[in-house]
Amino acid sequence: MEGSVGTTHLVIDEPLLFDIGSEGRSAVRFAETKTDEKKLKESFPAAMIREPIEDFPEISQPELVRHYTRLSQWNYGVDTGLYPLGSCTMKYNPKVNEEAAALPGFALAHPHQPEVLSQGALRLMHHLEGYLAEITGMDRVTLQPSAGAHGELTAMMIIRAYFMDRGERRTRVIIPDTAHGTNPASVSMCGFEAVPVKSGPCGLLEPEAVRALMNEDVAAIMITNPNTLGIFECNAKEIAEIVHDRGGLVYFDGANLNALMGIVRFGDIGCDLAHMNLHKTFSTPHGGGGPGAGPLAVKGQLVPYLPVPMVEREGGNYWLNYDLPRSIGKVRSFYGNFLICVRAYAYILAMGGEGLKRASVTAVANANYVRSKLRTYYHLPYETPSLHECVFNDRKQHENDVTTLDIAKRLIDYGFHPPTIYFPLVVDGALMIEPTETESRQTLDQFIEAMRAIAEEAKHSPDVLKRAPMRSRITRVDEVAAARKPVLRWDSFNL
Repeated sequence: MEGSVGTTHLVIDEPLLFDIGSEGRSAVRFAETKTDEKKLKESFPAAMIREPIEDFPEISQPELVRHYTRLSQWNYGVDTGLYPLGSCTMKYNPKVNEEAAALPGFALAHPHQPEVLSQGALRLMHHLEGYLAEITGMDRVTLQPSAGAHGELTAMMIIRAYFMDRGERRTRVIIPDTAHGTNPASVSMCGFEAVPVKSGPCGLLEPEAVRALMNEDVAAIMITNPNTLGIFECNAKEIAEIVHDRGGLVYFDGANLNALMGIVRFGDIGCDLAHMNLHKTFSTPHGGGGPGAGPLAVKGQLVPYLPVPMVEREGGNYWLNYDLPRSIGKVRSFYGNFLICVRAYAYILAMGGEGLKRASVTAVANANYVRSKLRTYYHLPYETPSLHECVFNDRKQHENDVTTLDIAKRLIDYGFHPPTIYFPLVVDGALMIEPTETESRQTLDQFIEAMRAIAEEAKHSPDVLKRAPMRSRITRVDEVAAARKPVLRWDSFNL
């Protein structure tokens, strides 16, 4: 692995600020003043005055800058290297999007300011809704949901309201085993029963399996397309017809839309509702719990149930419409994560229709490049052609007692973030890799080289994988204990 990314980087084990510095040191120089300290304190509310902290660190400017710079080097992110997380679409965030979101008219806008002073923001939201509707082949879009699972939940709330409005009591929702893991939770939270359906031997949802389950008790089917194996559900249109014939609705989980932009539109293959992840497909920041955005697109018969308010246009003016009697109500404070929408809007404008299509084509090419280069080293459970991600497992490494977790941990020593592991559940010991379109061939070759080297180590030095990672700042931890007994704050009394 000579010359590969991340193999020789120095990471310093940085102490706490309380453990460095010395009395009298300061990172800034204050101008001399004759202001009486007592009067200065009296000018602030008592609640804003902090009591003295025992042994509060006093440090110089070099110590301060180096401390936070070193801490920043512990992080791994899209600006650091490849994020091959399958199903997550962790791609580069263009900095021009950040510049757009930082424009004062957007960044300083208050959600309570009058509509007459918010025309630019409302126009952006209206245009973004239109672009997302066009990309997905749907009729209207709400920007309120904060993430994919929130978009799912909103969809289920609309489905429930739709059937209640029609006087139909439907209690079940069909969910394939290749759907995203949050789908059953969204279904349950809306009072439906999740009905699982197994995919076929090729990793595809089969029409006959759906037909056997479909009756007047079924409200909807939730299809992740492409599914979590990275495979396009080519039977989706036929399945949609089966569901529609029995009065049900078809929901598409659009988390993997990055494989389809400009190539397939959900609305053209029978979809009634679909969410999108702006923080995946449209390159806005992703991870760390947010902020995200999971807009929901619907067909015409479901538009009356969308959350309020909806952005409407009348002449040259834009306004917020709360007068939707059949709406499910608000699902998010204000109008969603607006600045995430600004970033996605900037991305769509920069790329244009052909650019978005090229992104999808490149993402698919990159994933298949990785798949073709690693298939002799790792077991490929499905031969069916894949799109934006490929799923291997650890079957070939079992004979040396090496597991998927060992492979993932060892990859850290080679300077790469591990891919998604043990998901989807339909594949035992899954290694799920999605390189996205933003990675160059050189970066992919480095990742492939690392994965091949690990496969060879699994044969000849399996103990190395069992001890990995060894070059990271923190080596292998007890993950169960870390999850059950996390230490999230510094407490001098517990040291």
